[in-house]
Amino acid sequence: MVDYSVWDHIEVSDDEDDTHPNIDTASLFRWRHQARVERMEEFDKEKEELSKAANDSKKKLAECQKKLNELGLKDGAQSEIQKLQSDLCQLKKEQKDWEKKENELRKKEKTMPWNVDTLSKEGFSKSVFNVKPENKQVTEEEKEQKHKTFVEKNVKQLKHFGMLHRWDDSQKYLSDNPHLVCEETANYLVIWCIDLEVEEKHALMEQVAHQTIVMQFVLELAKSLKVDPRACFRQFFTKIKTADQQYMDAFNDELESFKGRVRERAKVRIEKAMKEYEEEERKKRLGPGGLDPVEVYESLPPELQNCFDTKDIQLLQDTISKMDPNEARIYMKQCIDSGLWVPNSKAADVTESEAPDSEPVYEAADQPETS
Repeated sequence: MVDYSVWDHIEVSDDEDDTHPNIDTASLFRWRHQARVERMEEFDKEKEELSKAANDSKKKLAECQKKLNELGLKDGAQSEIQKLQSDLCQLKKEQKDWEKKENELRKKEKTMPWNVDTLSKEGFSKSVFNVKPENKQVTEEEKEQKHKTFVEKNVKQLKHFGMLHRWDDSQKYLSDNPHLVCEETANYLVIWCIDLEVEEKHALMEQVAHQTIVMQFVLELAKSLKVDPRACFRQFFTKIKTADQQYMDAFNDELESFKGRVRERAKVRIEKAMKEYEEEERKKRLGPGGLDPVEVYESLPPELQNCFDTKDIQLLQDTISKMDPNEARIYMKQCIDSGLWVPNSKAADVTESEAPDSEPVYEAADQPETS
């Protein structure tokens, strides 16, 4: 008869039948596995220490027996022989105790539950999906091209999934389009969320953000279970549809945190775009000498600014004549290089004794904005 009792107690943390649907199975598996590994390490340590102590006891017993045999051949060593005989009896008793403990430990080891680490060794493996393993040496350019190709091919399906609301609808759509259960989908949804926030489409951003977290939860579950994401997305929906308040709070916390990161990223993008726009506008404003008229105007003394504000040429001439010649020459050169002032052909140079006799080149609408 075959003894099947060895199968009565098997500790397999990957067995999902004994978990409540509201429990985060992935985390539970990790905790179970960690606890089991720690128990196995403690047992191995106990086994090693016991074996070491038993060997030390054997060595002491052998050494004591050897000394006793040597002294038995000598005369006048009766007292030492009696002491060694007493030690030998004690060591033999200790040796029996160690052997008894070793036997008990072996029995304990036989009764320990089997688990996925001790149950069997892998002979071969088979994937549910025929997935070509990714090259670990993929460059950033190749990843970017892969993402671009995926999006171009599936953009309509990605947008459709991103705008779904109900759990059942999402599960059914992924069941019909399992190729969407991948990292590229999550990356696309993240970028789309940022784009929507930049466009101030806040409500749609929040909806797409929800679907983004759904996909990220599925990918994390697959990573923890070490399976293809397409093989476990149904498990996620089964759990989330019957989840308790604690599990839903964890999901919603991650969702709110993600939306906060999206808003921050959108803000940074807007600020960057504004800086680029301002830089482009500044370059357009640059005068013939490469200076920004706004910056030059703001650097002028108040009395010169007033001349440009009032467009009073006579006031400008009077103001220049009252200034230090070298200082006046520097200010007027800056005005010319920035385009605030364009001298005519008769007065191309500004000296300390004369002011330009041409009109300032701006109308009211073209006056530099300093706000």
